Amino acid sequence: MIYRIFAVLTIVAVFVASVLLSRQQSGAPASTAVQQTGWAQGYAAQDARLVQTDADGRALYTLNAATIQQQPNENQVRLTRVQMSFRDQNGNAWTATADRGELERVAQQVELSGNVHVAGAFRSGQSPAQITSDALSVDLNTDVVSTTDRVTLLWSGLVLGATGLEADLKEQRVHLESAVHATF
Repeated sequence: MIYRIFAVLTIVAVFVASVLLSRQQSGAPASTAVQQTGWAQGYAAQDARLVQTDADGRALYTLNAATIQQQPNENQVRLTRVQMSFRDQNGNAWTATADRGELERVAQQVELSGNVHVAGAFRSGQSPAQITSDALSVDLNTDVVSTTDRVTLLWSGLVLGATGLEADLKEQRVHLESAVHATF
């Protein structure tokens, strides 16, 4: 009789232990869902963060996006609801936001589109500049922000509008292309 009770208790204990272990292993999924099987297969992620670092491990830029997607055999990574932060070669902090973006897999080029807003100071201690446009390109190798679209630059209390802009953050130089209009 004791052997039967012992056998039943052992079976119940094994059943309870397996149920508890299966619950622990199935826990809540991580907030970032990533499917990745290599560049040739493509990948997608939600609420993702990309951080590019230099040889010393310091962040060169950080990209936060609601979604990141790379299709098989494409060199472009597509982003939605983009928030980007980076430092120019002079150490000045810059931020950028946009509805959409594309990042070239090999190059350090970020193409932003839809309600693009870039903010930062050309020099330390100087008042920040704000650049708004429908589309804008950020070249992280050369620290050049550019667009051929209509752009508004708010800087030191001045409002400048133009079609086309090239801002060299490293050289602290802004070139407005055409149809320049300024309000002082």
